Amino acid sequence: MMERPSMPAEAPTTAAAGTSPDAADLARRAQFLATEHWSLLATRSMSWNEAFSRTAMFLSTLSAATVALALAGPAMAFGEGFALFALIVLSVTLFLGVATYIRLLAVNNEDILWVVGMNRLRGAYTRIAPGIEHDFITGWTVDPRGVSKTFGAIDVTTGSPLHAFVTTPAIVAVIASVLAGIIGGLLAVEAGAQVAPAVGVGVVVFVAACGAMLSYGVREYRRFVARLIREHGIELEPPAHDRVSSR
Repeated sequence: MMERPSMPAEAPTTAAAGTSPDAADLARRAQFLATEHWSLLATRSMSWNEAFSRTAMFLSTLSAATVALALAGPAMAFGEGFALFALIVLSVTLFLGVATYIRLLAVNNEDILWVVGMNRLRGAYTRIAPGIEHDFITGWTVDPRGVSKTFGAIDVTTGSPLHAFVTTPAIVAVIASVLAGIIGGLLAVEAGAQVAPAVGVGVVVFVAACGAMLSYGVREYRRFVARLIREHGIELEPPAHDRVSSR
C-alpha cells in the first residue's frame, strides 16, 4: 500500500510566532484606552458647544428684549403699562441668565473631570510605553500640576483673580446682575421712590447679585472637587484662590 503523503505543518500564526500573550494584551489595552480617550474628547467638545450655545441664546434673548423695550416704550408713552411690560420682559431674561450661569458652572466642573480622565489615560500610556511622556505637551498625572499642564492657560494650584473675571460664566453673571439691579430700580420707582434712591437700590441689588453668584460658583467648585477626591481618589485639592471657571 502506498502511504498517503503527510500534510505540511501549519505555519505559526502571527500571535504565536511573533507576538507574546503579554504583548497582545498590551496592544488590546492600548486600543481600549485610545477608544476611551476619544470618547472623553468628544464629550468635552459637546460640553463646550453646549456652553457657548447657551451663552449665545442668553445674549440673543437679551438683545431681543432690549429691542422690544425700545419699541414698546414710545408706543406706551413710558407709562405704568410700560413699567409692567419691562418688569416681565427683564424678569424672564434674568431667569434665563441665571439658568445659563448655573449650567455654565456645571459644564466647567465637568470639564475638570474629563481633563482628569484624559490625564489618567496618558498615565497609562506612559506605563505601556515608558519614555513617551517626553512627547506630551499636556499632563499625564492627576495631581494639580498635571491638570494645570493640560489646561495650559490657567494654574489650578494658585488660580488667577483676573482670569476669573474674563471667563464666560463671569460675564454672564455680571450681565445677569445688571438685569437684577435694573429690576430692583424699577420696583423702587413703582413703589414711589425718587430717581436717586431708585438708582441706589439698583446698585445694592447689583452688588448683592454678583456676590451671591460668586459665592454659589465657589461653593459648587469646592463641592465638585471634594466629590472627585472622595469618589475617584483624585489628588486635586481646591486652589488657594478658588476659580469660577476655566473658560
